[in-house]
Amino acid sequence: MIWAARREKWNPQKEDARDGPATDYARVIHSASFRRLQGKTQILNLGDSDFYRNRLTHSIEVAQIAGGLARQLVKDCSEHPAFNWIPELAMIQAIGATHDLGHPPFGHGGEYALNYVMRNAGGFEGNGQTLRILARLERFSENAGANLTRRTMLGVLKYPAPYLSIRDPDTERAPRLAKDTSVVQLLDRATCKPPKCYLDTEQDIVEWLLEPLTTSDRTRFTSWEAIPGKHGRTRYKSFDCSIMDLADDIAFGVHDLEDALAMGLMNAEDLRAAIPETVAGCFLDRLKERYPDEFGNDVHAGFIAALADDSRRKRCISRMVHHFVTHVRIETDEEFEAPLLRYRASLPDGQRAFLDALKDAVMVKVIQSASVQHLEFKGQGMVVAVHDALSSDPEKLLPESTRARYEKAEDKPRVICDHIAGMTDGFLLKTYERLFSPRMGSVFDRI
Repeated sequence: MIWAARREKWNPQKEDARDGPATDYARVIHSASFRRLQGKTQILNLGDSDFYRNRLTHSIEVAQIAGGLARQLVKDCSEHPAFNWIPELAMIQAIGATHDLGHPPFGHGGEYALNYVMRNAGGFEGNGQTLRILARLERFSENAGANLTRRTMLGVLKYPAPYLSIRDPDTERAPRLAKDTSVVQLLDRATCKPPKCYLDTEQDIVEWLLEPLTTSDRTRFTSWEAIPGKHGRTRYKSFDCSIMDLADDIAFGVHDLEDALAMGLMNAEDLRAAIPETVAGCFLDRLKERYPDEFGNDVHAGFIAALADDSRRKRCISRMVHHFVTHVRIETDEEFEAPLLRYRASLPDGQRAFLDALKDAVMVKVIQSASVQHLEFKGQGMVVAVHDALSSDPEKLLPESTRARYEKAEDKPRVICDHIAGMTDGFLLKTYERLFSPRMGSVFDRI
């Protein structure tokens, strides 16, 4: 029962049939932070099309895939020692739906910008902001945010190390402006990339989460690897978090690839180069076995042709997701005592290599393309400008509801950061135009 505990006392209504995980899922789905994801960029810029995924539809898909992975484990692992610890559907869907709540406007461009402006005030990182939103900023309780169960919150804790400990200790690589610019000030994006972590402001939350663990489990779980010249890297995730993380990888590698193909950002030649037959072999073998007459003698060529064909792509995408979900397995780390840390969801080597190739293809051909990077670059500049404007005179420029929080807060820079991180792309753009555009605004504009 200790994993079902909440930070703030809560008694369910007697007539309510929902259990703790179902209540958690409801709170996530009905939260303001979840709704705002509809206005935040996933990969492709909002407004270019209403077809491809945004952060909200991506999060819904991650929740659905995570549920599929958990149900597959129930089917395949009934004799496994981890069976009784496989999360129920509502819980893993709640964890999957929350995983991107903390991402700011304009994707990683906005994340780098907020990390820069908070460089002397504890930094910023999207996953850490997710934990902060759920633990403090949502309003389902008086002082505990969404007040979710301990197990759900542990599943959300993707990187169990604090920002100030795991960041690169070399001050020469601290977030800074780019050198050698002639007219405008630009961020040095390499130094502004934050470590994967939780924010130090949530240290007490993490301590509460880890209370049920033995000292040895807690020490090992929160350990991290120092990497010369870079931020440190955490080593472990909880069982539930590993399921969510795998679901996120599948959604990114498969569904974002689908968007890139549908929007013409990738073609058959790109697919052949990024997904060679040797890497896709495990999936090609399954296609040949299941659909012997559909792909011809050259199954790899047939697979590439199906992905590139608008009329056949969706069936191929569905088969790829099915392939990954049905190959999920459980790994065991005997050095952990707690079952929630001892077990981890994973893929066999062949499926893992295939999925990594899909993810790399999206990264190289889409995320790192100039068309996407231009928009991230522009977005991060607007985020810095809005932050600097609001910080210059917060008593006059912050909206009333945020100003009230600001006046009461001890950590005032964090309140401004929370306000900007919660903005949608469109709202950040409107705020920027209102503050900086020569066009006269209106007192009736919503701020």
